[in-house]
Amino acid sequence: MKLYVSPRAPNPRRVQMFLAEKGIDPAAQGIGLVNVDLNAQEHKSAAFRAKSPLARIPALEFDDGRVLTETRAICTWIEGQHPEPNLMGVDATERAFIEMADRRIEWYFLLPIANCVRHTHPGLAPLEQPQFPDFGRSQGEKLRETAAWLDAELQRQPWMAGERFTIADITAFCAIEFAKLMRFNAGEQGFSALQAWRDRVAQRPAARA
Repeated sequence: MKLYVSPRAPNPRRVQMFLAEKGIDPAAQGIGLVNVDLNAQEHKSAAFRAKSPLARIPALEFDDGRVLTETRAICTWIEGQHPEPNLMGVDATERAFIEMADRRIEWYFLLPIANCVRHTHPGLAPLEQPQFPDFGRSQGEKLRETAAWLDAELQRQPWMAGERFTIADITAFCAIEFAKLMRFNAGEQGFSALQAWRDRVAQRPAARA
C-alpha cells in the first residue's frame, strides 16, 4: 500500500497526525509514504491523475490498485482497521456529533484559511492560477468569524467536539498551523481560549507528525 502525502500541506498532515495519534507506524503496517512535490506539479501529472483524478492529496493506494482519496474517508478506513484509541466516536450519537464538529471546522475554518493562503501568498502562486487576492482577503475575514465562535466553544469545553480529543482537534490543529502562512495568531487577535487549546495540542507527540 502507498499513502501519497506532501510536506506542510494541511490535508495530508491530518492523515499523518491521525496515524500518529493511534500509534500506527505506516511502514510496520505495510504502508509506504510517497511524497508528492506540489510545487513541481507532480500531483497534476498523468500518472498521478490516474490514481487521483481530481489531482488531490492525500491518496491511499491499496494493493489491489484501488485508490481512496479524501482525508475523512482515509481516516474512516484507518479507524475501522485500528479502532483504538477511538478518535471518531464509540456509538452512533457520538460519531454524529464528532462528525458535525469536524465538518464545521473543515468547511468554516480550514477552507477559508486555505483559500486565503492560496490566493494571497506569493509562494502559492504556482498552485493557484489565477490568484484572486481580494477573494483571499475576504476569506481571511471569514476565518476570524469562525475563530471567534471556536474560541467561545473552547471556553465551555476542553476540546473541539466536547470532553475528549478527537479527529476534530486534528483538523483544527492542522488548519491553525497552516494559518501561520497568513500570519494568523489566535492569541494576538484576542482568541485566548483558542490559543490555549492550540498550545495544548502542540505538546502532543502526534503534533510533530
